[in-house]
Amino acid sequence: MNTIRLLIVDDHPVVRDGLRGMFAESSEFEVVGEAANGEEALARAAVLQPDVILMDLQMPVVDGVTAIRQLSERGIDGHVLVLTTYDTDRDVLPALEAGATGYLLKDAPREELLRAVRAAARGESVLSPSVASRVLDQMRQPEHETLSAREIEILHLVANGATNREIAERLFISETTVKTHLSHVFQKLDVPDRAAAVGEAYRRGLLG
Repeated sequence: MNTIRLLIVDDHPVVRDGLRGMFAESSEFEVVGEAANGEEALARAAVLQPDVILMDLQMPVVDGVTAIRQLSERGIDGHVLVLTTYDTDRDVLPALEAGATGYLLKDAPREELLRAVRAAARGESVLSPSVASRVLDQMRQPEHETLSAREIEILHLVANGATNREIAERLFISETTVKTHLSHVFQKLDVPDRAAAVGEAYRRGLLG
C-alpha cells in the first residue's frame, strides 16, 4: 500500500506538532510539510504535491476557504480535509463549495481522523456527524422561497425609490403592512435591508 503523503496547515504550532506526532506513529502516513496559513499552503502544496491537505479555516494572511478555492483554481492536486473547531453554516458550506473533500472537527477521536484521511486520499467525502446534519438540512431547504405577487409589487416600488409611506398610499394599505411585507421579503431573500433586497431580486430575475 502506498504511503499517504500529508500537508498539515494550521496557524498553531502546537496543533501541527500534535498532528505530526500522531501520524508519525504509523508507516501508513508521511507528513511531507507544514504551513501556518493559506498562502504558505498554496506554495508548499504546489511543490510537495501531497495526497491529502489537512486544512484549518481561521488563519491569518489567507484563510482556509480562500486557500481551498485557489488550490482548485490553480489545478494543484491534493484532496483537502478541513480540520477545524468550527461547524457553523457560514464555515461548513463555503468550505465544501470551495472544493473540500471532507470536513472534520478537531475533537474527533484519533481513529476517526485516520479513517477520514484514508478516505480523503481515495477522494471520498468525509463529514463529521454534526457537519453532515447541517449539510442535509441545507439540502432539504428549497433553493429559493417564492415571493408573493404583493411582495414583488412592493419591491418594484422600493426599486423605484418609494418610501414606506408612499408605497402605503399607492397600494391603499398601512405603513405597518408595508413593513411586514418587507420583513418577509428580507427573510425570503436572506438579505439585511432594502438595497440588498432590490439587488438580490434583480439577480434572481424577479424584477424586470
